[in-house]
Amino acid sequence: MSTPIESIAGIPMNAGITGITNTIPKITAPVKPGQEEEEASLALDEVKESSFGSLFRDMIQDVKDTDAEFTQAQYLLATGQLDNPAQLNLAGYKAELSLSLLIEMRNRALEAYNELKSMNV
Repeated sequence: MSTPIESIAGIPMNAGITGITNTIPKITAPVKPGQEEEEASLALDEVKESSFGSLFRDMIQDVKDTDAEFTQAQYLLATGQLDNPAQLNLAGYKAELSLSLLIEMRNRALEAYNELKSMNV
């Protein structure tokens, strides 16, 4: 049986979004002299999450979910367990659409940021 081709990073080429690992380090509050690390992490947890950040977090989770649904539909079709093959096309379209929406929202946010950055005060 053949194995999937591995890319340079060691992730299978056909892994999709679900094969990506989170490499972003956890942000922690700076520890002041005499302050315990637990107190510093509690101070960071007290910061309210912005609705803008939660919007992007939800969109990224939606991309991951739709990609997992597409991967599951591919597996079910390959093993002969998928009754309706049109479900595979629908799952693929949903995954493509959610990724396109996320990319477009990112581009618009970057354009707005660059416009704000270039404004004269």
